[in-house]
Amino acid sequence: MYANHYRLKELPFSITPDTQFFFRHSSCLEAYNTLLVAARSGEGFLKVVGEVGTGKTLLCRKFLNQLETESFVTAFIPNPYLEPMTLLLAVADELGVVYPENPNQHLLLKALTEFLIATHADGKRVVLCLDEAQAMPTESLEALRLLTNLETESRKLLQVVLFGQPELDVKLDDPAIRQLKQRITFSCNLGTLTLPDVEYYLAHRLGIAGYRGPRLFAREAVQLLHRASRGVPRLINILAHKSLMAGFGEGARYITERYVKIAIVDTESAHTQFSAWRRYWLRLGMLLTVLAASAGALAWAHWS
Repeated sequence: MYANHYRLKELPFSITPDTQFFFRHSSCLEAYNTLLVAARSGEGFLKVVGEVGTGKTLLCRKFLNQLETESFVTAFIPNPYLEPMTLLLAVADELGVVYPENPNQHLLLKALTEFLIATHADGKRVVLCLDEAQAMPTESLEALRLLTNLETESRKLLQVVLFGQPELDVKLDDPAIRQLKQRITFSCNLGTLTLPDVEYYLAHRLGIAGYRGPRLFAREAVQLLHRASRGVPRLINILAHKSLMAGFGEGARYITERYVKIAIVDTESAHTQFSAWRRYWLRLGMLLTVLAASAGALAWAHWS
């Protein structure tokens, strides 16, 4: 691969959620700090919403890693598309709860409740994070709410963080789970990266990967990356990775706009969006040309 060519210790633009590459841009840092403050204060439900590829899973892992250094017991459910009973079993397994063989829902809730009380008595807090929460059945969300009913006079014994796409907000508008929506004390939204953010993002990931040379991506290349990716970190990673591969293929030490164009053509999601963007400006240009011609014709008619 191109790592040796660019003098990198590792590949800088992998799409796996590696927390060492965590980038603290404005909305992500705000969400991260909000989650930490809310977890430490014992809030009940928290929610983080972001479009596909904006870094929700990476934020979740970074948040959980931080909690593990403090007095927390954590659990992570990456795929909560589960029926209520199966979801409770998954939560119990993640927390290491001992429960009877082939339990019914009553016995399982009893075991979870005893675990939460015992953990609280030990001076620890329990945080459950669910990724892709927009996929959760409504009945499972309601079962989760019932599980969080247990509380002391000052705080909940189980805190839940829902990470999901914007469809999660639509799901939470369902009247059947309005009680859960009322219990969401903090809500954060992950945004996309601005052009200056993309400049820093590329430099940040390259630096973590060991790059110590001069500027690697030309300014025009960064601008094109930003437009084609719409500022979505996952797409930036894919396009930057392919741009470096294209440059490596030609022995280049500097990534120009041409290599980014090669990456765009090879990436369907970026290529489709970029083509749409070009069509938009082409149509706008044609419209302005027609308007200018019409204005010229009117002026000619007036003076004639």
